Amino acid sequence: MIRSASLTGYEDVARASGLEPGAMLRKFRIPPRCLWDPEVRVPVDSVRRLLEESASRSGVENLGLLMAETRKLSDMGPLGLLIREQPTLRLALESCAHYANRLNEALFLHIEESGSLVVVREELLFEGLGTARQSTELAIGVIFRVLRHFLGDAWRPRRVCFAHLPPRDRAVHNRLFGVRVEFGRDFNGIVCSRTDLAGSNEHADTGIARLAKRMLDSDAQVLPTNVSAHVRQAIVRMLSTGTCSIDTVAQQMGVDRRTVHRRLLKEGETFSRLFNSVKIELATRYLEDPRRRLAGIAELLGFSTLSGFSRWHRAQFGASASARREKRVMSQKGNKQSRKANSRARPATKMRALNRP
Repeated sequence: MIRSASLTGYEDVARASGLEPGAMLRKFRIPPRCLWDPEVRVPVDSVRRLLEESASRSGVENLGLLMAETRKLSDMGPLGLLIREQPTLRLALESCAHYANRLNEALFLHIEESGSLVVVREELLFEGLGTARQSTELAIGVIFRVLRHFLGDAWRPRRVCFAHLPPRDRAVHNRLFGVRVEFGRDFNGIVCSRTDLAGSNEHADTGIARLAKRMLDSDAQVLPTNVSAHVRQAIVRMLSTGTCSIDTVAQQMGVDRRTVHRRLLKEGETFSRLFNSVKIELATRYLEDPRRRLAGIAELLGFSTLSGFSRWHRAQFGASASARREKRVMSQKGNKQSRKANSRARPATKMRALNRP
C-alpha cells in the first residue's frame, strides 16, 4: 500500500497533459478523494499503473518528474517532520531510508558509501510485472528535493542515475537536477559527496523529531508487521552479491532461519517464492534496456555464470532472454510510434506549459 500523498501534483500535471484526473483514477479504482486527502492508503501497483498509463496516453514521458517538482517535506507527513528536524543531513537521509517503506511498501532506499562518495540508491518492487519508469523518477525526484531542502537551491549532486532508457527530451531532467543525468545505469539513485552530508542543521528541534518518530513508530504498532516486505528488501540489497539465502537474510534480521520460515508461512509466503519473484521482476526490468549486456544482468541477479542465468530464464519464461528482449523491444517500438502519432494531435500550448522553466 501507499499513502495517497504520493499523488500530490498529479491533478495539475494530468490536466496540463490533456487528461481528466477523475476518470483516470476511476479506471484504476483509486478513490477520487486521494487528490485532496493525503492519508488514504491505496494499492501501490494501482498508482504505478495510473502513472504509466497517464504518461503513455498523454505522451508526456517525464510526468512523474513533473509531479516531483512540486513536492515539499510537508507532503511526507510525520516522516517529513522527522527529516526536517534532524541535526545533520546524514541523519535525515538515514531516517528517510528507515521509514520510507512505511509510506510506500514498494520503496526501498539504501545509503552506500565508497571513498569520498555517497550513493542514495532507490529500488521499487511491486510484486508484479510492468514498467515503473514514472514511479522511479518520482521517487528519485522527491529524494532530490529532500537534499535540496538542506543544501540549498544552488546545490548540485555529482550524478543522477536511472536504469531505464533516456527520454526523447531531457529538458525537465536537466532543469530539476541541474546536472547531466545518466540513463541505462546499473541502479537508480543520486551520487553526492560525503562532505555534503556533514553539514549541521541549526534549526533542528530534537523535541519535535522525537514526537514525529513516536508517531511513525505508533503507526507501525497499529499495522501488522509485514515480514515479507522486510525479506524482500533484504533480497534486493543482497541479490547481486550471489550470497543471498534464507540464512544470510535471517542473520541480517537478527533471527534464525526457522523464525523467518515460520513468520513467512503465517503470511502465506515462502523464502524461495519471494526470492524468485524478486529475480523475475528485476530481470524483466533489466531486459527492457537493450543496451544492457546479458552477462551484466546475470551478475546483477546473483548468477555466477551467464549459462546459469540462461537456464533459469528459460525455465521461468519458456524462452531465451535474448528472444524475450527482442519481443519486448519490438513491442516498445510499436507503443512509441503510437504515442508519437498521438502527440502530434495534442495542442502545442499544453506541451509548452508542462515544460516551462
